[in-house]
Amino acid sequence: MTTGENSTPAAPATADGPPAALFAFAWLWVGVPMAYGLYELILKAVQLFTGG
Repeated sequence: MTTGENSTPAAPATADGPPAALFAFAWLWVGVPMAYGLYELILKAVQLFTGG
């Protein structure tokens, strides 16, 4: 048994992932329609419960 040795390699300092612009675009692609849908849902719920 050895002491002080790490049997698993260390993770690289920088991981290769999607570019930040692509990541932001993907979130906007999903987030903008979802926000609009929630807005419309709230408007319809107000109309439903207030009768107006």
